[in-house]
Amino acid sequence: MSNEFSSSDAGPAVDESVPHSARIWNYWQGGKDYYPVDKEAGDQYIATFPGIVDIARNMRFFLRRSVRYLAGEAGISQFLDIGTGLPTNDNTHQVAQSANPAARIVYVDNDPTVLAHARALLTSTPEGATAYIDTNMSDTAVVLEEAAKTLDLSKPIAVTINGVLGHTNDYGVATGIVHRIMDQLVSGSYLAFSDSTTEDEAFNRAQQGYDDTGAVPYKLWTPEELAGFFDGLELVEPGLVPIPKWRPEPGDDPKDQPTLAGVGRKP
Repeated sequence: MSNEFSSSDAGPAVDESVPHSARIWNYWQGGKDYYPVDKEAGDQYIATFPGIVDIARNMRFFLRRSVRYLAGEAGISQFLDIGTGLPTNDNTHQVAQSANPAARIVYVDNDPTVLAHARALLTSTPEGATAYIDTNMSDTAVVLEEAAKTLDLSKPIAVTINGVLGHTNDYGVATGIVHRIMDQLVSGSYLAFSDSTTEDEAFNRAQQGYDDTGAVPYKLWTPEELAGFFDGLELVEPGLVPIPKWRPEPGDDPKDQPTLAGVGRKP
């Protein structure tokens, strides 16, 4: 079993005075790792766009379904989880190793709040391994160099990116991150990706209100922009679809939200 940090073990400083996306997301998902300022910002967002709670939870359901598919039916044993977020139920390593105990998982985030909780991500089966890289996802050379300490880059890898690329606030930067990483992976690798669209005006207003709080802003994408993240990849059925419609399981929320999800395979 291997459980590793690629960063200092010193505890990071966490600012409790400004709303924080990872903690708000944790609040929306029913977690406990947030402060009053995060609950206040989250409740203000809900007041304008109540559907955000469904989106947050459906994104977690999609992570679970896509990783289960990749570790099972697709036969992938290596995962690179970019923009990890706070640990919660059904983390990537738990889902992957339940299907394949030998699965190896590397988490990537550079958020002090996430780093403070990252030890919870570093459990593993005896046969598998987990690691955490504390770096900016835009530093793709560092991401791949550090990931190679745990993953075998000569074999297929599944990359998971869910609801984080809007923090780049720039489409070219966001697609560049995805394409640079996928370009370095071998044929048979996968991208599992989900993010939200600009198609709901209440959602747009709520996001602008959140951005105005002084928190790190987040950019929503058009459906056409989201499709561009899969350029050069072969979409797995049912394609890029509203997030509840990607291979739903019993008990998942069936209501459509302005969020798309898909899994693409590198030919």
